[in-house]
Amino acid sequence: MNTKAEEKRKQLLKAAFHAAIEKGYESVTIQDIADDAGVSKGVVNYYFNNKADVFTQLFEWITTSIYKKETESIDKQDTALEKLEAYISQVFISPEENKNFYRVYLDFLSQVKNNERYKVINLQFYENCWSIGRTIIQQGIEEGTFDVSDVEQTSMSMRAMIDGSLIQWLMRGEDHLHAYYRSLCHESILSLLQADHSMKTEAQKGR
Repeated sequence: MNTKAEEKRKQLLKAAFHAAIEKGYESVTIQDIADDAGVSKGVVNYYFNNKADVFTQLFEWITTSIYKKETESIDKQDTALEKLEAYISQVFISPEENKNFYRVYLDFLSQVKNNERYKVINLQFYENCWSIGRTIIQQGIEEGTFDVSDVEQTSMSMRAMIDGSLIQWLMRGEDHLHAYYRSLCHESILSLLQADHSMKTEAQKGR
């Protein structure tokens, strides 16, 4: 696909994202996407086979972009603690962006059971998330900052805490609590990563 065609495809994907925020996955039509992009329905049909194809490419594009930004944010830092803080800050990017993503993403999850490609994209998204967690944890272990016995399980727990914190914040509908949940999530993950170390320290004090 040439540059001009790729730009047009991205324009349509952004339009689909915006339409989904406004109407929800189930209600969005190809015509809605065309209207949002300011093009004819035929243009959307030229680039995509159907609505499912639009959203397949949309979620692949969004989740890949998120992974890229998160990876870039931690690569700029030196220590594991700095990487963790940068990661959490990138995940909790802003109230508006987090709301938009999770509103559409939760709709997307409701469709996973009906679309095998959606399952693959979602699994890859989480594989990427877990890989970031593993990178931070392993470096923290090497630095002596973290004391984790099961890196794989802990990386999954990290992401569960992130999603749980963001979804709880979203369900409360209070934008001003965004910073509070970011801080709460950061502290909870730190407690998880340093739990073994803290217990060993306390045990040594008790001798």
